[in-house]
Amino acid sequence: MLLAIAMIALLIVLTVGWVLLSVFGAMEDTDRSGVYWALLSIGSTFILLLLVGVVLYLILSIKAINLTRRQSNFIDSVTHELKSPIASMKLYLQTLSRHQVDRQVQADFHRSMLEDLERLDHLINQMLEAGRLDAERSDDDIEDVELAGLLRDCAASVCMNYRVPADTVRLDLQPCIVLAHRMDLDIVFRNLIDNAVKYAGATPQVEVSLRPTGNGWVLARIADNGRGIPLHLQRKIFGRFVRLGLELERDKPGTGLGLYIARTLVRRMRGSIRVRDPDDGPGTVFEVQLPGKIMQMEER
Repeated sequence: MLLAIAMIALLIVLTVGWVLLSVFGAMEDTDRSGVYWALLSIGSTFILLLLVGVVLYLILSIKAINLTRRQSNFIDSVTHELKSPIASMKLYLQTLSRHQVDRQVQADFHRSMLEDLERLDHLINQMLEAGRLDAERSDDDIEDVELAGLLRDCAASVCMNYRVPADTVRLDLQPCIVLAHRMDLDIVFRNLIDNAVKYAGATPQVEVSLRPTGNGWVLARIADNGRGIPLHLQRKIFGRFVRLGLELERDKPGTGLGLYIARTLVRRMRGSIRVRDPDDGPGTVFEVQLPGKIMQMEER
């Protein structure tokens, strides 16, 4: 990067020098001024093209560096996410095999190992889903999905995973139907609610609402009371492998794939997703708009 900046500075100096020499030459030798002006035009054009090439090289280099950094963060996070539950299960199994423990402790160990397995399963599913996003999808499995019920299931599952009270996620849901793959909807909203609980404040408070907006659209809103996301980073968080900060400095698990997967799936459903600051107080608000309709009484 420093080399590219130095080359840009050198090209600017050479361009200024070339222009000055050509102008002075044309003024002193009026008989051949046309030659000087022609050389000035041709030389300036070549130098300008070279300058554009160096600038493009600098831009591509910066993008490559950022991608390398994100991939490094991804490898660090996946390594941690894989090793932590495996080490935990290994410790539980060693304890059960070497010591006599009562049934209550055994039950606690089994529950903890099951949670570790679910954590691994979630990680593997995310990585597999990220790899399948570019593949063609069949419309055979598209169905009318009652979105309010799906949001309730996602909220209950996330609260159970994080061992927080069920009322941590407050629901305000109107019955709506969305025509989509049920699994895609589950992945999108499970990721968003999971992030909301994970990054909420010391006393997590998450609000999930669902309502029709008219003209064949429904709006799902997930809000938390966490620290929020800086405005200049809100557009970047939907990129692949993007997590804020350095991986080894974080205290929250994750791979940087969840929001990328969510945005890709929402766009595939011809919807939109955006992030914004709440109207008042700290936190983050995610809004997902999807083609849908109000659920009629006979459909309930």
